[in-house]
Amino acid sequence: MPSPIWLFDLDNTLHNASHAIFPAINRNMNTYMAAVLGEGGEPADDATVNAARLAYWKRYGATLLGMIRHHHVRMEDFLREAHRFDDLPTMIRAERGLGRLLRRLPGRKILLTNAPRRYSHEVMRHLGLHRHFAKHIPIESMHVHRQLRPKPSKQLLRKLMAKEGVSPRRCILVEDTADNLKAARALGMRTVWVTQYLATSPNHTSLAGKRPPSFTRRPAFVDVKVQSVRRLPEALHRLTSQSDCSHHR
Repeated sequence: MPSPIWLFDLDNTLHNASHAIFPAINRNMNTYMAAVLGEGGEPADDATVNAARLAYWKRYGATLLGMIRHHHVRMEDFLREAHRFDDLPTMIRAERGLGRLLRRLPGRKILLTNAPRRYSHEVMRHLGLHRHFAKHIPIESMHVHRQLRPKPSKQLLRKLMAKEGVSPRRCILVEDTADNLKAARALGMRTVWVTQYLATSPNHTSLAGKRPPSFTRRPAFVDVKVQSVRRLPEALHRLTSQSDCSHHR
């Protein structure tokens, strides 16, 4: 059987973005959005901004897409303002041994992230993981027919498979975001859900309300649920043995 193509998410999959990076991005986003959503020179209030940010994230998979579609912002402006950090390297938290893990996994690895190019390159360089990836696809590269189509876009995933010349069954998406996994599974890809950082993710906790969200149950569209990407080698046999199951269409 041909070796798999691994599609890895970045934030809250390969590192703990919930620790400091996501809170900073959300603060930056809120400041930028307050100015855009405000009226008469006055910024919009926190409740208005938070509601819009979460609604667009939930509806489109990326707050950016909602801001482009409904408020005509420029992608470059939004990404620049949302990813302003005083000292990004000090904010990064990740497990040790991820490079050794990636070397142990057979097949080609592609970074597929809704994060912008400059930020994701800097994180991957800091983690020393960039050398393990054959390709890096940030949000700026997620255009289909000149329209921005970030994850969970099925059009994006189809375009990627066509460009790579591979069938869905050869692809394994490794992600923390359930909607992205659901879209990939609907196309016939294999899916791995990484859950260890979800309980502290600002977006997930906001959507769940005051109660912490539960990630104990494995949804039907998830082939393998792991706490950490470090558990992937031991889960490999479950992924490969399911590759020819009839429910992968």
